[in-house]
Amino acid sequence: MTQKQQVVVIGAGIGGLTAGALLAKRGFDVLVLEQAALPGGCASTFKRRGFTFDVGATQVAGLEPGGIHDQIFRELGVAPPEVTPCDPACAVYLPGESQPISVWRDPKRWQAERATQFPGSGPFWQVMDDLFTRCWAFNQTEPILPFQNLNDLWQLLLKLKPQTLTTLPYALQTVGDVLKRSGNRDPRLKQFLDLQLKLYSQVGADETAALYGAVALGLSTAPRGLFHLKGSMQVLSERLHQALVQHGGRLLTRQRAERILLKDGRARAVQVADLRNEKAWEVPCDQVFANVTCWDLTRLLQLKNTYSRQVNQLPEASGAFVVYLGVKNGCIPPDCPPHLQFLDEAGGSLFVSVSRPGDGRAPAGMATIIASSFVPTAPWWGPQDYDTLKQTATAAALAQLEPYFPGLEEHLVHQESATPRTFKRFTHRNLGMVGGVAQRPWQFGPLALSNRTPVPNVWLVGDSTYPGEGTAGVSYSARNAVRLLERLG
Repeated sequence: MTQKQQVVVIGAGIGGLTAGALLAKRGFDVLVLEQAALPGGCASTFKRRGFTFDVGATQVAGLEPGGIHDQIFRELGVAPPEVTPCDPACAVYLPGESQPISVWRDPKRWQAERATQFPGSGPFWQVMDDLFTRCWAFNQTEPILPFQNLNDLWQLLLKLKPQTLTTLPYALQTVGDVLKRSGNRDPRLKQFLDLQLKLYSQVGADETAALYGAVALGLSTAPRGLFHLKGSMQVLSERLHQALVQHGGRLLTRQRAERILLKDGRARAVQVADLRNEKAWEVPCDQVFANVTCWDLTRLLQLKNTYSRQVNQLPEASGAFVVYLGVKNGCIPPDCPPHLQFLDEAGGSLFVSVSRPGDGRAPAGMATIIASSFVPTAPWWGPQDYDTLKQTATAAALAQLEPYFPGLEEHLVHQESATPRTFKRFTHRNLGMVGGVAQRPWQFGPLALSNRTPVPNVWLVGDSTYPGEGTAGVSYSARNAVRLLERLG
């Protein structure tokens, strides 16, 4: 029966491509629709003057043996991309400091770094390390969260171990709560945690769920880690596209889903705008996998019910302001880490990714620098002069980068910036959001949005669902949704 079912996947981000490839391998007739010219979504790339720039995501977790990407590539029968571990995963510069906090891949070296940088923080890190160990062991049982019925709950209970139950007291706590209970009042540690956690959960220590934060902070160390892809982030979507086609699926680009058409409470077709010729068409379907934000899903379904009200009450996800620079190597310091974070006295933060020699992102003797910061989307759609706002943000970012990259402006070969408006045009995500639902205690785990939706044959995948952001998170979400569909037979 499954071989005759037609599945339409809306969006060829990493979550959509993963879902599409896994479904195609299972015998479904899969069509992936992507409104951009290239697949990949926020993990795709663009080229300028010989430079290759990652659009948004610049690092990958889950490519270690047994990691989520590794598992999926093995299941799909395609070779994983060539990678190098990031070590340190990140070098974090706090205001007025010339020496970074280096997040080393070696666990012992990272423990020593923490002890040196944050004296007296041992009790806090011990709790977080213990929580990571227990949460990671639970994640390895591949639970499907959140549970929505008694059968889900029963399946979840079967996976629980005594050590998992010991995490329950932390279920509604934040990382900030754990920090306070440890007795630590070090403002530098708080600044560091806020910077790191915002990369993964969009919010700082006082809002990030403790259990989520423990996993996010622990992923950088071996035997796991963060990885730098040779070529670009586009390689990840290329391998997934290869698997999709290999198993009989199809991808159509420049096709924007406008509405999911319902009949008798189920999705029966997707209304599509062909952006190549400005024509509209419909594709019939038995199942829809929507790799979109939850806000965009309610627009596609045009439902006014409890679900839509729940989504509309969620705090909006962040947008991003990004500066893309192609530079001559003369401004790149020796032994520059692949990823850096900067926090200035005014509280402005930048996450910076630097290409590596020979990684295919820049011509010989040159490099790419990508500097991004999370921003609210509203100001970029407001009454302010857009060009002035963009120029001001660009100048501020360059000024923040200059101390670390001496002579930056003299070494510039190419420069451009992206705002929430840019991301809206490129990804068609609501208001140009680059993040999903922030990982607060009341939005995480059992309380997260499900892959299931009020329409029984419509599934939500991506960073609005458990377990959250990043290529590993959206891939996990996609596999969860596919497994839920499999349960239906």
